[in-house]
Amino acid sequence: METWLWSLLDTLSLPQYGLSTLFVAAFVSATLLPMGSEAVLFGLVKLNPELFWPAVAVATVGNTLGGAVSWAMGYGAHRAVDRARGNATHLRALDWLQRFGPKACILSWLPLVGDPLCALAGWLKFPLLPCMGWMALGKCLRYITLTAGLLWLLPGQAFGG
Repeated sequence: METWLWSLLDTLSLPQYGLSTLFVAAFVSATLLPMGSEAVLFGLVKLNPELFWPAVAVATVGNTLGGAVSWAMGYGAHRAVDRARGNATHLRALDWLQRFGPKACILSWLPLVGDPLCALAGWLKFPLLPCMGWMALGKCLRYITLTAGLLWLLPGQAFGG
């Protein structure tokens, strides 16, 4: 079993498979499903340092598209609730978010609150493209900071040296 696992991990770390695996992990982790993509990104770049920028780009695109799915889920949920109730739904707890508008989506990189924030942006019917732009900026900066920090600030400490 252990040999099979290492063989699978070796295969998935190959550049031709690694970037697609990273895309799927980043996409799924940006939805409301509990998953993280940072370890996949770091592992791929640690094994293939020349893929730093392509991997950051792929992770950012996948994570942003996953955030757009969360936005669409929030938008759809709001429409369904409005239709079921027969009137517009408004929650006072979301008033503060409306003050910031799509710019609030830059915080979509935050653990625990980032993914629901994308769904709330859809719920509040913020325009999708500006939301995706702010999501992409926040997520890209997180991936660059986290991966660069792990690779260059802590060399030799990751994966046992």
